[in-house]
Amino acid sequence: MMEINGPPPPTRPDPLRSAAVALEASFLTEMLKAAGFGESRDAFGGGAGEEQFASFLRREHAQTLAETGGIGLAESLYHALKDRMDD
Repeated sequence: MMEINGPPPPTRPDPLRSAAVALEASFLTEMLKAAGFGESRDAFGGGAGEEQFASFLRREHAQTLAETGGIGLAESLYHALKDRMDD
């Protein structure tokens, strides 16, 4: 008899890991802002609209960076907090 394996059951996201990734994303957002990422340029700039939406662009880039490993801050925070919770 042949068994049919369906997709694996969905796993619940770890709220501690999600919080660590969100914190790293916030940190990276501020770092990108300090580095001038998303600031309007003199030539062919988008004007006031570009300036207002630059924060969204920085936030999305930072979130993507953090979710894909980032600078390792989320992973370090996660393990440190998990160790504290296990004690």
